[in-house]
Amino acid sequence: MESSLEPANVTRVQHFVLLGLSTRLSIRVALFAIFLALYLLTLLENTLIIYLIFSHTELRKPMYFFLGNLSGLEMCYVSVTTPTLLLGLWTGHCHVPFTACMTQLFFFISLICTECTLLASMAYDRYVAICHPLHYPLLMRPQVCLGLAVSSWLGGLLLSVIKTACIASLSYCGPNILNHFFCDVSPLLNLSCTHVALTELVDFISAIVILWGSLLVAIASYVAISRTVLRMPSAAARHKAFSTCASHLVVVGIFYSATIFIYARPSRIETMNLNKVLSVIYTVVTPMCNPVIYCLRNREVQAAFRRNLRWSRG
Repeated sequence: MESSLEPANVTRVQHFVLLGLSTRLSIRVALFAIFLALYLLTLLENTLIIYLIFSHTELRKPMYFFLGNLSGLEMCYVSVTTPTLLLGLWTGHCHVPFTACMTQLFFFISLICTECTLLASMAYDRYVAICHPLHYPLLMRPQVCLGLAVSSWLGGLLLSVIKTACIASLSYCGPNILNHFFCDVSPLLNLSCTHVALTELVDFISAIVILWGSLLVAIASYVAISRTVLRMPSAAARHKAFSTCASHLVVVGIFYSATIFIYARPSRIETMNLNKVLSVIYTVVTPMCNPVIYCLRNREVQAAFRRNLRWSRG
């Protein structure tokens, strides 16, 4: 059995210091303004999407139901990671108590796991809509959509409890400096002064199950969609079918490329600067772009938005 590497008389870390993205004042000021604007824009975009979906009956469809869930998730997502990012840019370093760090880690893991399963559910929705259009009202009835959404949220919470408990149970006896802008798995494992083999194994297995599992569902759905679309006799029909899936494919590609590189690996990441850059992509950039990619270019959403503008002017 592996023995602890932590001496009995060593004081455990009570707080962590997040280094953030940059230590140069001029760069920090510029980045603070940029990320604050991106954060507020993300909240505004996703709030608008949720309002439009729930205030217009023509948008109460399975596809928009999942988009509403995704928008709500993105608002929570950026609100978990961005505050410490902004605080670090404003003050130079962000001091986070141990309990607050584990709390941030819990919500982050829960939300990223939920997003994976929501993206898979959205791919399945497009698969049913294109490959089995006659059975779509039955296969994607409200009870099924609600079950998929609830399973995604509860599954993320359950997995987060397990992973956070494993990481919180490790001993941290110094140093306490995290080369990141929020409390993430790999930086915390790098600071542990006890054996982390079991925790790394749990982290790797969960990444395989959630990340690769949901990605395989999305890939299988789009392989079936491609085969169905290519058999359509009309070029216009093929273009229309592919156009309904293009936005989802773009987001899936960006999100999974970054997350799989970081989390679906059996060892800790040593190149933390690359880790931070990739983390910015899926914690800041993707939540801001998703509403534009998914909804704001959608004709039904645009029509609902224009009606709202006319009502406000009238």
